[in-house]
Amino acid sequence: MAPTVWTYLIVCPLVLLAGFVDSVAGGGGVISLPAYLIAGIPVKLAAGTNKLANGCGTAMAVAKYAKSGSVVWACAVPAAIGSLLGAAIGSRTALLLPDSVLQIVILAALPLAAVILMLARNRTDDDTKDLPRVKIALFGGLIGLLIGVYDGLVGPGTGTFLTIAFSTILGFGLLKSSGCARVANLASNVASLIVYLLNGSVLFSVGVPAIICSMIGNWLGARYAIKGGSKKIRLVMFFVLGLLFVKTVLQLIGVIDF
Repeated sequence: MAPTVWTYLIVCPLVLLAGFVDSVAGGGGVISLPAYLIAGIPVKLAAGTNKLANGCGTAMAVAKYAKSGSVVWACAVPAAIGSLLGAAIGSRTALLLPDSVLQIVILAALPLAAVILMLARNRTDDDTKDLPRVKIALFGGLIGLLIGVYDGLVGPGTGTFLTIAFSTILGFGLLKSSGCARVANLASNVASLIVYLLNGSVLFSVGVPAIICSMIGNWLGARYAIKGGSKKIRLVMFFVLGLLFVKTVLQLIGVIDF
């Protein structure tokens, strides 16, 4: 495929926006993947190119969060390992289930996630200081495993659900929850990207400028989250959950197919 000027005009701004949203609350793929498809890129190439740009952008966000001390590594590393294992299990399970069932799973999960986010108190990141490291590692790994299964089954909103889970179950503030979620997301992105690269499903002529846009968006988003704290992260998370809900309803009724 030969990209045109319009390809870049469609993809680049939306990938930048997706990177911003993804680094704050997760769910940026709901914006970036349709951008490639709208630009006329075939589905497999779009998915692979999306993983390339998102992976590099997420690495930028991880670096920004880590530099600010907003990553609990005792949680993030086990969560990343669990996420990889869970995604493998979920991907195999997805082959056995019809798309309509998976979409209903999302529709059921999204309102529940929104309610949990709404009821959760505004924790500060100091709330993590008294938790035993063994408990953090164990629950971090289990969260990564379970949501990794969701990632393999369905995918959209994985980072958002990770952030909510770390905050609700471990009592992390949304800032550190978001930092840990980015690390787990990075692991699953790299694993998926390797598969796409081995199958030649990455369009580098679009992917390289998309990488730059994604990294800029992720840097800006991580900066916004670190400076704004839990309140600003919460607002973006509600936006992502709403966007996911609308997308899933449109898929279910056949208006869109991506």
